[in-house]
Amino acid sequence: MKNLIFPINKTAISVRNLTVRRGNYLALDSINFDLLPGTRAAIIGPNGAGKSTLIQTILGLIPSTSGQVTIFGCEGKKLKRTLTKIGYIPQQFPFDRSFPLTVSELVSLGLPKQNWFSRNKQKYCAVQEALARVNLHQKAKQKIGTLSGGELKRVLLAYCLVVPRRLLVLDEALAGVDRTGEAEFAILLNELKEELGWTILEVCHDLNLVSNYCDRVFCLNRKLFAQGLPNATLTPENLLQVYGSPLNPNPLSTDNYQLPSYSS
Repeated sequence: MKNLIFPINKTAISVRNLTVRRGNYLALDSINFDLLPGTRAAIIGPNGAGKSTLIQTILGLIPSTSGQVTIFGCEGKKLKRTLTKIGYIPQQFPFDRSFPLTVSELVSLGLPKQNWFSRNKQKYCAVQEALARVNLHQKAKQKIGTLSGGELKRVLLAYCLVVPRRLLVLDEALAGVDRTGEAEFAILLNELKEELGWTILEVCHDLNLVSNYCDRVFCLNRKLFAQGLPNATLTPENLLQVYGSPLNPNPLSTDNYQLPSYSS
């Protein structure tokens, strides 16, 4: 299963002067950035900084107040044409754990609707290949309600893999996953990015994972305070500026916000 690679002169995501208001609250203030194809980028910032709002606005799940979002050269109504090429894993995936849905059945729902109820070799192979890529093929017949948090997130990743995608968007997808599971998932994402030419945009709270696995970082607290390579962006000065706002005055005292160290 190979992805088509976009021309290098096209940005994967282009955001221009994006502003979002929710009532009287200014959630995002004039956000500007470009994300090149094949890049893995992380959005960081304290709770209430607008990270999920930015993700959801880019995907068209909530409206913007002003500004423009372009995904692989498409904007406005034309963005709908790109949605089938975008994989999205939300922070939470609420479901009834007693519902008798198997892992393979959930993954198969990522296929086009006309294939949902078909029983053919092509569908079976697509589902099995997606599960094999996330190392869960042995759990294909297991009920999703019996999975661990990390396993469930990998099933959702397989759901995104079952058809070719060009962009993967994750909104704190590793919330509730233990440290080992986080590291395994981060490594898996990098392998898939290299193999399939994916562009990845993710919201992440673990700055050590960001510094080790991401190509680009966006420091957000309603405004975009800094962006660039991890070793140039994740500086004490930038992090203090972003996390030291009135929204979260003492974030650096928690274990989730560790300043990364770099060798000279």
